Amino acid sequence: MRHPGRLPLTVKNEEQGAGRGMRRDAVRNRRKLLEAVGEALRTEPGAMTMAVIAERANLSLATAYRYFPSVEELLKAYLLGVIVQLRNYSHDCPKTGPDLFEEVVREWARLVRSYGPAMVQIRSRTGFLARLRDNDEVITPVRDAWERPIRSVMRHLNVPDEHFDHALFLYNAMFDPREILDLISTGLPEEEAISRLTAAYYGALQGWAGA
Repeated sequence: MRHPGRLPLTVKNEEQGAGRGMRRDAVRNRRKLLEAVGEALRTEPGAMTMAVIAERANLSLATAYRYFPSVEELLKAYLLGVIVQLRNYSHDCPKTGPDLFEEVVREWARLVRSYGPAMVQIRSRTGFLARLRDNDEVITPVRDAWERPIRSVMRHLNVPDEHFDHALFLYNAMFDPREILDLISTGLPEEEAISRLTAAYYGALQGWAGA
């Protein structure tokens, strides 16, 4: 089982980085910083400074700044790493229709279980649709991860394509890591929580299109 604070970087990712000229120690240091962010977010989210992260990663502050110019950029890189995992899973999934959506939801629940306590600390003050319109660099891979599953469900439910952005908005509201963890913390089994959220999402899609 992966450590809940750690962001997995596959061998393939590292090889691609090395192929672009990134030295092995640079790959290692970047990974250590990202893992340190996850740990800090999980255990002491109120003390997020570059100095704290560098100390957790056993790196000098100067070295930390060499890879990330600010804590904000480091947090963004951590979150992007989780989203890219979901995007890759979604793109590779051979299923279609609601089966595709539900399979990707289950993978999202797994990621939330692993990284959710850290991810809930990373929140934007800007609304989801505004970030979507502005091609926000975090929201863009979210759209990439969910476009095929959501459009598959929309076709199945006869929801017109024109509602896609709002379908994505509804997904973001209903499957937020904080809300998933909140449901599970009440004692509702994870599988049942996800099943109920999925059914509610289908109803919300139909309600939105028919309103």
